[in-house]
Order: sequence, then C-alpha cells, then structure tokens
Amino acid sequence: MDPRLKRIFLRSTAILLILHLGYFIYGYLTFRSIVHYDIYTEFYRFKFYDDVSISHFFVTSIFLFVLVIVLIRWRPSVSFKTWRNQLFSALWLMLIALFSVSFFISYSLGCNAKMRTELPEKTFTKDKQLINLLQPFLYYYPVYSSENIFKPEHILYPKPYPVVMERDTIFYNPQNKSDYSTEKKYYSIDTIMLKDTTLKTIDSKTKSILYTLGLDEDSLQKRIISKKNLGDSIQVIYKGIQAYPDHDEAISIFLEDKNLYLPIKSIDKKTQQYSNAVKRYQLLNQYPKDSLIQAFEKLNTIFKKYKIESEIKPADLAQDVFYFRDHRDELFNEIRNNHDRAALKEEFSVLERLFYQPNYLHPNIRGIFFSVWIGVWLFLDLLLLTVGLIKLKKKQVF
Repeated sequence: MDPRLKRIFLRSTAILLILHLGYFIYGYLTFRSIVHYDIYTEFYRFKFYDDVSISHFFVTSIFLFVLVIVLIRWRPSVSFKTWRNQLFSALWLMLIALFSVSFFISYSLGCNAKMRTELPEKTFTKDKQLINLLQPFLYYYPVYSSENIFKPEHILYPKPYPVVMERDTIFYNPQNKSDYSTEKKYYSIDTIMLKDTTLKTIDSKTKSILYTLGLDEDSLQKRIISKKNLGDSIQVIYKGIQAYPDHDEAISIFLEDKNLYLPIKSIDKKTQQYSNAVKRYQLLNQYPKDSLIQAFEKLNTIFKKYKIESEIKPADLAQDVFYFRDHRDELFNEIRNNHDRAALKEEFSVLERLFYQPNYLHPNIRGIFFSVWIGVWLFLDLLLLTVGLIKLKKKQVF
C-alpha cells in the first residue's frame, strides 16, 4: 500500500478514535440521574437541534473537509493501481466514514456506562426481586377481588400445592337438565414414572405407591393430565390428592398470586415464581412479624431511591396483611399500601428497556444514518480513486 496514503488513514483513524472518546466522556459526564427519565426516553436519538447533534454536524463536516483536502494533495505511487491496494483502501475508507458519522453512538455508550455506574445491574436485579416478592401486598384494594390474579391454581407452596381445578356438575333432577349446581374440586399435580410405556401393566411397587395415594390403575387412568415417553419409561402427570384451599388455614389470598412485577432476565420465570412463593409463605406463616415489616422498610428505601411517592408505613401495612391473612372471608375495603403505581411502573419499564434493549440507533434515523454512511464512503472512495488515477497518469506523462 502507498506509504503516504497509509499514514493518512492511520492519522485519520487516530483522530476519529480521540473524538469518539471525547463524545463518550461527554455522555458519561452529562448523564442525567436515573430518576429523571420518562417512558419516551431513549439513550439518544439524533435530534438535529441539541448540543450533541449540532456539534456532531460541525465536527463531522470539518473532519471530512480536511480529509478531502488531504486526499486531493496526496501523490500516489504506481503500486496504487493494483486491485488489492484499491480494495484495502476502499475498506479502510468505509471504516473512516462509519467513525465520522457515528459520534452520537459513543455519546450513548457514555450515558449507558454512567447509568450502570450509578445503578449496577446487580443492584437493579435485587430491587426487582424485592418488588416481585412483595407484589401481592401492593395492589390497589379492588384488585384483590380479581379471580384472574388471585385463585387457588396460582398457589405454588406449600404441598400439596400447586393444584389443578376440576369443576363437577351435580344434577338434582335427571329429567330437568336446568336444575343443577357446580362444585369446584382441587387436586394436587403429581408425577410418577412407570416402566411400561403403554400403561397396560403396572408393577407391584408402583401399585403400592398408588395405594398409599388412594388410587388404583383405573382411577389413575381417569386422573392423567399428561404423559411423556422417556426411553423405555413414561412420565405421567396426574391429579393426586384432593386439596381444600378454601379451608386451609395456612393459605391466604396473598399466596394466590404468582405474577411477577418484572421478571429477572437471567433466572427462569417458573423458578422465580416458586422462590417468591416460598419466601412469601415464610413471611406470612413462619417468620416473626418483624420480618415482613423489615421487608416493607426495604421497599420504602427503594421507592425513595427511584423518587416514587409512597404513603406506606411498614408497621401499618404489615398489620393489614396479617389481619386479612387471619380473616379470609372479609372483603378488602382498604389496605394501607398507597404509592404511585403508575410512576413505579414507568420508572422500572424505562430502566428495563435501557438495561436490556439499549437503542443506540433509533429506528427513526436508521435509514438516514446508513444512507449518510454509504454516501460518505462512496464519495471518499471515488475521490481517492479519481485523484489517484489522474495523478498517476500525469506522473507517467512526465
């Protein structure tokens, strides 16, 4: 490759890297706190009217203007005519063109770095875990009457839960089909491994297990939920013992919600749900009451960190929770858990997007960006090729 041209490319690349570092530092230093974002926030989009966009336009223009002058003044050697040198020059110019029109991406990376310094992902994950754990205690009180959110099928702990619901229809008069009532029954979801994949023969050991469960071969067939062949055996998921969640003193409405406020990306969703169910059960039934109060105090600390307005008093909310735990038949007419739910949802939705879906190149400008990049590259490449061929021709003439 022409040594003069190589020096031009190296110096241009070095200057561009320094400029990108400057925009990265500028983004890091000018990052607004995590509490100042709203639902429309992106890391950065080229807005055409702010300081980053205006400076980007002038810096790119000045750099390209100087580069064009330098390329025009360049005196090529004969070796420039080889196709390998021309291809290498074209690829290097493509990289230079990309660097010269993408300073705003370095600015966005600087903002991202500062956000992760202010709020490490590990800390953000812990905050989400606590909110996921305490979510059943934080609904607006009319929500507690929703059967879509709160129902026995969502109980995951302790045994015999989780359960499956079966609705039985009882006809009082066989001649009158309209005279009937329905009854809900709940059965544990159990698993058994059988050696015979056809389920036609069951060995004595399996029969004894079924007997302890109050089942025989025929009743097992009727209770099968699903079957899965595993080699020479079959895994059978079936309806096991009957459960009575409505009369179970260990069960309260707060255990009938398995939803996650915001799932943790690195952990399986079902694992999170089960872990929360166990901890929630322990807070309600096994740990001292102070444990739940301390959990609400940590929640208030999170709300303060994210500037979420809250009227929660941990002792009062814990008192309400234990009251409704012990009085299951009473309707929820009030629970002292008032906080700005909309702001909490917006704040965590934005942070979730910025952490895991950072949009450095906004769709609104993506087409413009690639068009400008390719346009600048083609202009520089054609300029280099034209200057090189013209000056080589003159050199050969003289």
